[in-house]
Amino acid sequence: MVDTVEVGRITLRDTVSLDLSVWMNHPDDWDFRPLLSYAGTTLTITCANKGIVLANADLDEEQDEALHRDRVAELRVKFQVHGMHGRLKDIQPIIADGKAKKLATANWKTTQPVKFE
Repeated sequence: MVDTVEVGRITLRDTVSLDLSVWMNHPDDWDFRPLLSYAGTTLTITCANKGIVLANADLDEEQDEALHRDRVAELRVKFQVHGMHGRLKDIQPIIADGKAKKLATANWKTTQPVKFE
């Protein structure tokens, strides 16, 4: 199950694009089905399974116009799990190339339809 969803950055490329950080409770959680709805100038991300609001984002005039034109938004999601990500204190170097090891993260990119209210 999704613990929290943070909207990082909203950009305007071909369509409106949102960078999301999705924190899951357990590494085996696969329960993230977002629904997008738009009312006024607020884009709302809702859980399709539970119906709860996960996050809200306010759009400016340019982004509002693009969203009305395209009726879709691109989500670039970075999945993270409590206890696995965000708490690495000691970085172990890779001897061969001198770079530090990083924890694995799952990234997801999708285009979702937007329901207008």
